[in-house]
Amino acid sequence: MAIESAALPKRSETEVPEAPFYIPATGPAARPRHSLKYDNTFIVLDSHGDVGASAGGPDGLFHCDTRFLSHFELLINGTQPLLLGSSMRDDNTLLTSDLTNPDIYLNNRLSLARDTLHVVRTTFLLSDAAYQRFAIRNFSDGTVDLRLTILFDSDFADLFEVRGIKRKRRGLMDRQVLPPAGASLIYHGLDEKLRRTLVSFDPPPHEINETTASYRFRLGSKRATTICAVMGCGMPTPPEALSAQRALRAVHRNQRTVSKSVCTVESSNDLFNEMLCRSMSDLNMLTSSTPQGRYPYAGIPWYSTTFGRDGLITALQMLWLDPRIAQGVLRRLAHYQAKKDDPAADAQPGKILHEMRSGEMAALHEVPFGLYYGSVDSTPLFVMLAGLYFERSGDEATLRELWPAVEAALSWIDTSGDRDGDGFVEYYRATDQGLANQGWKDSQDAIFHADGILAKGPIALAEVQGYVYYAKRAAARCAKRLGHDSVAARLDAEAARLAERFDESFWCEDIGTFALALDGGKEQCRVRSSNAGQVLFTGIARPQRARAVIDSVMRMPFFSGWGIRTIANTEPRYNPMSYHNGSVWPHDNALIALGMARYGLKASIERVFTGLFDAATYMDLRRLPELFCGFQRARGRGPTLYPVACAPQAWASATPFTLIEASLGLEFAPIEREIHLRNPRLPSFLDQLVLRNLQLREASVDIKLRRHPNGVSVEILRQEGDVQVSVLFGDLANHSAATA
Repeated sequence: MAIESAALPKRSETEVPEAPFYIPATGPAARPRHSLKYDNTFIVLDSHGDVGASAGGPDGLFHCDTRFLSHFELLINGTQPLLLGSSMRDDNTLLTSDLTNPDIYLNNRLSLARDTLHVVRTTFLLSDAAYQRFAIRNFSDGTVDLRLTILFDSDFADLFEVRGIKRKRRGLMDRQVLPPAGASLIYHGLDEKLRRTLVSFDPPPHEINETTASYRFRLGSKRATTICAVMGCGMPTPPEALSAQRALRAVHRNQRTVSKSVCTVESSNDLFNEMLCRSMSDLNMLTSSTPQGRYPYAGIPWYSTTFGRDGLITALQMLWLDPRIAQGVLRRLAHYQAKKDDPAADAQPGKILHEMRSGEMAALHEVPFGLYYGSVDSTPLFVMLAGLYFERSGDEATLRELWPAVEAALSWIDTSGDRDGDGFVEYYRATDQGLANQGWKDSQDAIFHADGILAKGPIALAEVQGYVYYAKRAAARCAKRLGHDSVAARLDAEAARLAERFDESFWCEDIGTFALALDGGKEQCRVRSSNAGQVLFTGIARPQRARAVIDSVMRMPFFSGWGIRTIANTEPRYNPMSYHNGSVWPHDNALIALGMARYGLKASIERVFTGLFDAATYMDLRRLPELFCGFQRARGRGPTLYPVACAPQAWASATPFTLIEASLGLEFAPIEREIHLRNPRLPSFLDQLVLRNLQLREASVDIKLRRHPNGVSVEILRQEGDVQVSVLFGDLANHSAATA
């Protein structure tokens, strides 16, 4: 039958209009939620292991931006089981929920006393399928009559429908029983694609229909039984299901392959070790296999797809630890680099992808994100990362492969990215369907003037000019390596001119920091923002400006005690509960910390590092979320969570490793075969830090650092191959102004 959305409610005069692509928060979750992911498939389920059985969560089994399963619920003798506890395996491969039965009455008589049954429910993903295993044991002294019912269904909602967008029309649903052990849920989309969910059970249930499977057991004292269920997603055909045991072995085998040869970090602080373990597990889970290489998807549930900006920044954050991530990101984004003008996609030749979607609404252009290029920073970040990847790895073959894409990106920066020819890269949207703001702060109200009035475009963001500066410096070094000396000289000269013009146009003496942006009339948005902090890691700022910016962001209006807010609490649009106007974003803090390291401000790094670590100790699974609220830290209280933040989220997961990089001043010189530690320092909560299997080309080392009152000591525990480790003192400020 055709599925129709409910009629839209009428707005009252006092109702606030929703911004396009807004993610609503409709109420608290009745049960905690957990997420698992495998390549293009992820599942959001509650602590019981159920999907859609309790209110408040974006539950579902999702594949390629479509919800293939919206309901999957276990009942024991017709009642919901009680939760004993649930836990996520450290490597994020498995969720285990321990359940028991409540008191169950029949004809007003107690027929099954609570805590008689123990149900161990395990959930994991492999390829395009979710697996659940139910191990049921009777702990009573007698035989029990047991009826297990599993309810299942799908609405095949597009991810943007789950996010809250209403549709006027939908495709047709169909359901089929596949006796004796399965059922097929089918959706005939308006995009002429067939989507199918195959639900199968082992052993076959005693009864099965289109949405229900039922088992009847007489379970003897201390006896156990097992049921397995597989939910496969397909367009049009789901993958062939493996046995649960074989599938789980394949998951663990894949996990070992992914983590092989990666540098590992361990410390003297057990809580920090838990934070690092969770961060690395989240990154491994979020990183998907693609035809071009492994790519970190942005976050679950809303952004589990290829995002240009997020992938590039995550790869940059992880470059010292695992440069293979950067290689996959660069190749994939080069493959999808825009080749022609397409106003509906905000695309021009040479521009780097912002977001790609494969759901029904994207295919029908109900949302513009099939292949969408509406980000101003992805293109310079692509060039930056290409240069930094070569400087980290010495991989000249990949650099040569990517060089045509780098040249095309540089051409976009100088042409379509700077339409008025003033030397600054600005953004604008070609149609009303695109994103209004196209920097990382892309909320509709994120870019404004000192009086709170929203800026009108085209808009030149402060940090984007820094990205362009760093991109041209990095590209110049690459060009020189490839023998393009004249190109290198030109790029260096352009970067130097940009640095001068940036200081003249963006510095605001009265507020002691760089303007958030220049609007379409070249008026400064004189707002104290974290964007100015991000400027610093690119090296475009003069040393005295950098010190002023850091002094600003580390004061009370900015620094909440947990981290640096996106804007100071003195600004007119400040709201600690907003998405971009006063919240704390871990990755934002991490990039600012890299800027602090560049200018030798290690004491400020320690404050940021300590605040975010302290915040993580209050978070579920020691996991830093996408963002949290910017309320001031108070004694005896943890940070306030943001209700619809992605967790896990890639660049938040990478943040602890970026903070380590900034604290240690890690630098790599693959041609010289040297690893440098510039002004290394450890925060007060770490007495010792060990980096194992830190690689440079074919060589690797294990390094131990110990904190002392006046610095750190460095010890080489193991060395294989030709590599030298050096400790350097002094900052990069003057050097960076010349060579980035």
